[in-house]
Amino acid sequence: MPIIKSSYVPPILFKNGHISTIYPNLFRKIKEVSQKRERIVLADGDFIDLDWSYGITKNSKKVAVIVHGLEGNAQRQYMLGLARHLNQNDWDTVAINLRNCSGEVNRLYRSYNAGVSDDLDQIIMHITTKYLYTNISLCGFSLGGNILLKYLGEGRSLPTKIKSAVSVSVPCDLYDSLTAINKPNNYIYQQRFIRHLKAKLYERQVQFPELLKKEDIKKCTSLIDIDNLYTSKAHGYSDAMDYYSKCSSKQFLNGIQIPTLILNAKNDSFLGNLCYPIKEVKENDKLFLEIPSYGGHVGFYLPDKVYYNEQRTLDFFEQNG
Repeated sequence: MPIIKSSYVPPILFKNGHISTIYPNLFRKIKEVSQKRERIVLADGDFIDLDWSYGITKNSKKVAVIVHGLEGNAQRQYMLGLARHLNQNDWDTVAINLRNCSGEVNRLYRSYNAGVSDDLDQIIMHITTKYLYTNISLCGFSLGGNILLKYLGEGRSLPTKIKSAVSVSVPCDLYDSLTAINKPNNYIYQQRFIRHLKAKLYERQVQFPELLKKEDIKKCTSLIDIDNLYTSKAHGYSDAMDYYSKCSSKQFLNGIQIPTLILNAKNDSFLGNLCYPIKEVKENDKLFLEIPSYGGHVGFYLPDKVYYNEQRTLDFFEQNG
């Protein structure tokens, strides 16, 4: 489909991409969402925790599955903001905590990465078999958006209950995104990611001392170092470049067969030019790409409680239900 013309225009302060990115993380506080946790056991014996919240009407037939970004969880403000908006419009939501992201170290050496569509597949199969929803829609943020697009486009047989999907601030080309994050203007974000990821690696080293050495973790000074040391090897890839190549969702976009919106801000400093899949969208009538001039990375601020990406997600779900 052609590119969608965006109507998003934030207050002047939030036309700055960095302010848009940082503000929600520091100052947005959402307290209206009450979550109920469900733990499911995966085929390999590991677990994933799902945090449910519910719409106004009992026994809603609509549920949104929401996937967080790098080093996120179901309690991030962007996750809660979308859950609140959907709940208030009578959608149930299930917010996924990817492996090792729910506050408890997982059982296996593997964790999560930008391409773990097999885990998402098991979660959705669990929902379709245990619950009576007739409309399942999906939303992924950043890394979670890449997982979602890969899941939809890999050629698996999807449940017919899946009606639509939205990916927000999604790094469709992982190496291109890494290159963007490595630029000097992203130094603060980059160091924050490295610090959090290394802390998780030290936790895993205690659990799996035969597979990880403290001195190797200490030597990691970049995201690609971490992906070479752990992310790639723990998930069956030869190195970081092999992981980026095989897990980038851009190559799977032509296989998507349900209505899917990609919402990537033009001033998102985490995304390089290759993360705006204009050609792929024009070749697939199920794909929609919206490139607002503003929004930063998952930061589509509006003065009221509801952010622009939350409005767009609900609208897209309702239009394609």
